[in-house]
Amino acid sequence: MNSGPRVDATDARILLALADDPRATVLALAERLRLSRNTVQARLAKLDENGALGSFERRVDPGALGYPLTAFVTAQADQHHLAEVADRLKDIPEIVEVFGLSGPTDLLVRVVAADTEDLYRVAGKILDCPGIERTNTALAMRELVPHRLTELLRRSAATRPAPTGRRARD
Repeated sequence: MNSGPRVDATDARILLALADDPRATVLALAERLRLSRNTVQARLAKLDENGALGSFERRVDPGALGYPLTAFVTAQADQHHLAEVADRLKDIPEIVEVFGLSGPTDLLVRVVAADTEDLYRVAGKILDCPGIERTNTALAMRELVPHRLTELLRRSAATRPAPTGRRARD
């Protein structure tokens, strides 16, 4: 989980503008936001460097790649082998993300599959990983709330910028 430098109001405004028009040039963003081109360029570079900007892969629909099914696999793992388990799970292409959890379940694994037979195969590969003790698979029927951050960006953009004379976090 990202715990790096926080996004300030100016950064949030830039990110909101990019959310509205992901293909906008730095110059177009600068004009729209009434910021200098250098400011926008530097802030985007810093956001990218600090990990505030996620991967472009997040925008790609797995269904367009032939993987229309999404499932969530919860797994219980031997705590002494979590690093090895994570390395093995990285080797399964249909696994798109894995979260370590607190509580009785250790891992939440998001999987995509071509069909139910493919999902069965992928679930078996997960269970075959040394260190995985038990799994439970749930098929996602429908996405009810898509991935979103716009409202949080709006909240951040509405915060008061750093006072003039003090250097804001670029």
